[in-house]
Amino acid sequence: MIIFGVDPGTMCTGFGIVKHDNNELTNIRSGIIVPPSDVDIPHKLEFIYNELNKLMRKYKPDEFSIETAFYGKNIQSALKIGYVRGISLLAAVHNGLPTGEYSPREIKKSVVGNGAASKDQVQFMIKKLLYLKNDNMKFDESDALAVAICHCFKVNSAAYKNGNKAVKTKKGSGWKAYLDANPGKVIE
Repeated sequence: MIIFGVDPGTMCTGFGIVKHDNNELTNIRSGIIVPPSDVDIPHKLEFIYNELNKLMRKYKPDEFSIETAFYGKNIQSALKIGYVRGISLLAAVHNGLPTGEYSPREIKKSVVGNGAASKDQVQFMIKKLLYLKNDNMKFDESDALAVAICHCFKVNSAAYKNGNKAVKTKKGSGWKAYLDANPGKVIE
């Protein structure tokens, strides 16, 4: 299985493509997409979309994963990251990829074992898991690889729990799906 992971950002979007085969992880390609700084947001989004689309067409991943929106004190930054998330998801849909979304805490816990891990700790574990020697790796790149690896762990964990049958879970698929899956938890 080949998984394409994205760490969204308007100034720098990280991407990571990993292969999971026979319980081994391999880095296929990773890097950052840096749109021109002298253009407006719509043109930055177009640039990022085009680059993601090219990568998806070239490497033909089986699955797509992305970090969920995280917002701190700056709502403008959160909105801009939301734009990049949107065009990233659109690129995945246009390439027919099933999608997984994970919170920063969930990604860190999956890769490092600690949901409050630092970016340095995540990067250290990514390098160990993928046997990378890149000393110039940007955090956006290692975060994208972490998103892909988290997705790999989640998909394989679900398959293991269900007798090695691949299981696609749709996070946030709605209240009706929750009620259908948990009929005894809600009293009418």
